Amino acid sequence: MDGMNIERVQTGVRLEKRLVKVLKALAEHRDMSLGDLIEGIVLHAFEGQTPFSPETLETISQLKRIYGLELGAADSHRLAEAPSSDRAEREGG
Repeated sequence: MDGMNIERVQTGVRLEKRLVKVLKALAEHRDMSLGDLIEGIVLHAFEGQTPFSPETLETISQLKRIYGLELGAADSHRLAEAPSSDRAEREGG
């Protein structure tokens, strides 16, 4: 399959720390970049498809245990970032 020419942009997103660890480990396990992994997840989600095979879901489950990630989809709209003293200082708090 021939690749499609695209333009990528650098983005600065803030994500939950353990979630990032699991994503990075999964990307490493699949020998791909974190950006490529996230693009694939999003493109599948946009089409209502699951991005992972049952085997990959098992790997994700193992990585979640290793990194102590207990969050699930139901938590996604209830997350609140804990105040950080260095962030409060930057923001004048």
